[in-house]
Amino acid sequence: MTTAGALTDVGGIRVGHAGRRGAGWLSGVTVVLAPEGGMVAGVDVRGGGPGTKETDALDPRNVVRKVDAVVLAGGSAYGLDAASGVMAWLEERGRGVRVGPGAGQVVPVVPAACLFDLGRGGDF
Repeated sequence: MTTAGALTDVGGIRVGHAGRRGAGWLSGVTVVLAPEGGMVAGVDVRGGGPGTKETDALDPRNVVRKVDAVVLAGGSAYGLDAASGVMAWLEERGRGVRVGPGAGQVVPVVPAACLFDLGRGGDF
């Protein structure tokens, strides 16, 4: 098996990216999708103005043991909402922490982080 030294060399991991450039835009979002059943993840949040969502769930003292995806977004705090779309996609497929007997009764665990790129080449 030939590897590229990339994140996608890990079996079952999928990575997708969407960006927008031009007409005042210069931003994007990357999603690391775990295989079914989730993946173990950790976080180290630093900086004076961190933009994160659900990263506290990764504390090993908490009940969450695996994540379903990780979202890395531009757009400052606005970009964190991209995780909601990923959660909806996972929920439609019954992927997440079971919270009831029904197939769709899940809560996908999708930690997210963003960076401040507002006005850094595109319009604020």
